[in-house]
Amino acid sequence: MFIIAALYHFTRFENPAAIQGPLLKLCEDNGISGTLLLANEGINGTIAGPRSGIDLVLDHLRSLPGCGDLEHKESQRATQPFRRLKVRLKKEIVTMGQPDVDPKARVGHYVDPDDWNDLITAPDVAVIDTRNDYEVAIGTFEGAIDPQTASFRDFPAWWEENQHRFHNKRIAMFCTGGIRCEKSTNYLLGQGVEDVYHLKGGILKYLENVPEAQSTWNGNCFVFDGRVSVGHALKEGPHELCYACRRPILPADMERAEYEHGVSCHQCHGESTQDDKNRFRERQKQIKLSEARGESHMNFL
Repeated sequence: MFIIAALYHFTRFENPAAIQGPLLKLCEDNGISGTLLLANEGINGTIAGPRSGIDLVLDHLRSLPGCGDLEHKESQRATQPFRRLKVRLKKEIVTMGQPDVDPKARVGHYVDPDDWNDLITAPDVAVIDTRNDYEVAIGTFEGAIDPQTASFRDFPAWWEENQHRFHNKRIAMFCTGGIRCEKSTNYLLGQGVEDVYHLKGGILKYLENVPEAQSTWNGNCFVFDGRVSVGHALKEGPHELCYACRRPILPADMERAEYEHGVSCHQCHGESTQDDKNRFRERQKQIKLSEARGESHMNFL
């Protein structure tokens, strides 16, 4: 059984590059796959591996400056959900592109999953999903507003254009694991919004803690690993991944005329040129050749 650990922590790393090497080696030596992002503002990522390896990595991370109270969320899978390991240096651990945003200074009010339903059903509360459009498309909370953003960088511009809709409203925001809301709540506070809330632990903690019979969540939650999506109790969902556009699709979507494995799906068929599709076909050919030789070819994460 593989343990999947999702984590993030905002702290000040003066030299992330000095952290990268030892962390990479520790993960490699202990059978860990997945992605960890390091920046001056902290660390973010999801990793998977044996229990002993995950514990060693988490202990190491909590020994880093300012990371003693780092929290993580766990789930399990019978097979490894990642095919490789990446420990990368970034400008931001979640990219918003707002240099004045600082979650270490202040954030919105954390709301425990058990209290979330009461908050978002209050008449004076507007609920905003801060995730990307393709994530929202497969599941969200009842009554949540979809900004229809293609990336988190688009959120500030969306807010500027739509803030008039939320006059005299309390704002409740949520995302997959909580990291986007650390920045989005700080951003709204900086814009003068007084009552800002966010779901502690994100959707994943809500789906883990709140029984389905009491849930206001509809659909599945997209995750950036081999599971593709999860539902209540973090049960693996029905979605596959289009390896051309990296969007989630259902098995029925693979029967559509627009679908070609690794080349296109109904969502991206019109977005790529014929040259793109030929290039994708060549990539799939190389993947098949690698598999025939018994080699591991990275098609996902």
